[in-house]
Amino acid sequence: MNQWNPRVFSKRHRFLVVEDEADIAELVALHLSDLNGDVTTVSDGACGLDRALHDNWDMVLLDLRLPGVDGLEICRTLRSQARYVPVMMVTSRSSELDRVLGLEIGADDYLVKPFSMIELKARVKALLRRSGQQTPLMLQEQLNHGELMLDRNRRRARIGHQMLDLTAKEFDLLWFFASHPGQVFKRYELLDEVWGYGHDGYEHTVNSHINRLRSKLESDPTHPDYIETVWGVGYRFRESVTH
Repeated sequence: MNQWNPRVFSKRHRFLVVEDEADIAELVALHLSDLNGDVTTVSDGACGLDRALHDNWDMVLLDLRLPGVDGLEICRTLRSQARYVPVMMVTSRSSELDRVLGLEIGADDYLVKPFSMIELKARVKALLRRSGQQTPLMLQEQLNHGELMLDRNRRRARIGHQMLDLTAKEFDLLWFFASHPGQVFKRYELLDEVWGYGHDGYEHTVNSHINRLRSKLESDPTHPDYIETVWGVGYRFRESVTH
């Protein structure tokens, strides 16, 4: 698990809160200010999308139900950009389907209303730690493994000349695996590293993502060249591939 790093919170952070309920936006902004943060609040989706795209933020907090452009579309657009910014969904939609959809599009975390400010601050701090603990390897723009080529700036993956049609979270998962060849990861470790804080009990999400990723990545998903199952433990990315 990630440890607290005081350097992450020694600088000012810029937060964008896109929330149409004024009382919630004001309360969230008040508590984010306690985290050494400068907070901008926006009440409609179109303005929120414009601000998210044209300013530099340390984190964007999105309501799903917004006038104009909804939070899912804002998140989807942000994840199509080269520059990465942590995104937290804050919403009254509590169904597992809504949560999985938000995470699939590329949200880093998902907080359901009503929530405590203690939990909000804990999750925000966890995401800031994760974004502030990137190693030189994690900062690479491209990775190559055999015929597999990954470009993180353009968020593109291809095998040979064939482009892979990956969702945002499938790309994140593949990038993480390819950044740690040969290392075995348990499902809960992948949840922590790729999905982030607060996803205990969602190990089946890892399984379903890996199955879909294999269907796009592997020539024969039943005999994978890239992502291996280590029975009784988890998964690993092979250090060498067969083609």
